[in-house]
Amino acid sequence: MNNNNSRSASIDPKDEELRRKDSIDSRFNQTLKNVQGLLKGRSIPGKILLTRRSDPPDDSGFQGSPNYQRSLSQNDAGTIDDMDKSTEVEAGNTSSSNNKATVNKLRSSTSNVENSSNEVQKPTMGARATDSARVMKFTKELSGQMIILERLRELAWSGVPHYMRPDVWRLLLGYAPPNSDRKEGVLRRKRLEYLDCVAQFYDIPDTERTDDEINMLRQIAVDCPRTVPDVSFFQQAQVQKSLERILYAWAIRHPASGYVQGINDLVTPFLVVFLSEYLEGSVDSWSIDNLSTEQVSNVEADCYWCLSQLLDGMQDHYTFAQPGIQRLVFKLKELVRRIDEPVSRHMEEQGLEFLQFAFRWFNCLLIREIPFHLVTRLWDTYLAEGDALPDFLVYIFASFLLTWSEKLQKLDFQELVMFLQHLPTFNWTHQELEMVLSRAYMWHSMFKSSPSHLAS
Repeated sequence: MNNNNSRSASIDPKDEELRRKDSIDSRFNQTLKNVQGLLKGRSIPGKILLTRRSDPPDDSGFQGSPNYQRSLSQNDAGTIDDMDKSTEVEAGNTSSSNNKATVNKLRSSTSNVENSSNEVQKPTMGARATDSARVMKFTKELSGQMIILERLRELAWSGVPHYMRPDVWRLLLGYAPPNSDRKEGVLRRKRLEYLDCVAQFYDIPDTERTDDEINMLRQIAVDCPRTVPDVSFFQQAQVQKSLERILYAWAIRHPASGYVQGINDLVTPFLVVFLSEYLEGSVDSWSIDNLSTEQVSNVEADCYWCLSQLLDGMQDHYTFAQPGIQRLVFKLKELVRRIDEPVSRHMEEQGLEFLQFAFRWFNCLLIREIPFHLVTRLWDTYLAEGDALPDFLVYIFASFLLTWSEKLQKLDFQELVMFLQHLPTFNWTHQELEMVLSRAYMWHSMFKSSPSHLAS
């Protein structure tokens, strides 16, 4: 016993450190083998590269802009950069810039999936320091005369600081030009154009409308009070009037689809984000009555144009019979079958069709399924995806559904319907949302170069 004790006491700390590193390397190599095994047989060009990030990001040469110098609050603290390890995916023989974007996006998106208990116990200052680095990167991108949208998309995918969100969203949607010198002129012209549209189509008596237009306006007026009913702010009369003007103007200018129920939900993230430029504190404490007529008009115009830009990329989601949504629901069903065959088989045995629950997910982009305070974070990723958003929604919704994989396999048809209509997300935090996005990005990285997995 004494010999053993003396031997253990005499172990060199350097040897102990080497042994610890060997153990980490062993676990790391096993992870690599698992991923390679998972991808075996899939036609994905390129390679999977797993690395440990040891060097801090290089922000040398950065000079802050006074436009974004604010003290960081807890609301600014992201949940993205809490890891010392990251997983990088290099997929395909694409350009080096695309590879960098893919690697950095996955590095950010997977950070919450593999948080260790030690990471969770990090002091608050560490989290704020990490967040400060992200804010500096955003500030650097937004401070140039010509903004590089691809770099901004890469940053925004993992979340945007709340006070930068209005500017970032306008840029990502192409509403504001990347040339900062043209920004004010373009926004002024677009806002005046929205005012003209409201004056021409909304601020007129019903006698000057067609029967279809009257019915459409009535339906909008019915739906506005139903919009995000659990957030008191949206129950204010003036807020509902703003929603009504935005939706009616959009429907009149887009006759191929007109107004479709669910589009009212899609305005709400824009409304909250652009109002945040004028109102502070909790959304529930806001009052639109505190704003001037010009400010309200500017917010409405920004919402109108950003909604238009968003829906331009998914027009067939809201045309007759909504074929775009039906197509994506089919893809979702096939993807779930490939990823989690037991869940897919159980739902099929119970006679549950994906259209019965997933149609609303695609129609309202999950706004009705998660707490509203998480919606803007989710939409950071939506808007960062750009034109690729419709296809990426399939992966997000598959990840969302399979959050409850084990639970779903224990429910019969009636229980499945009730569960999927009232999902237990009330207490969700950013951590659960980041987990959903991490899985979605991982699956997308695995499958995007082999689309046959979505073929029946």
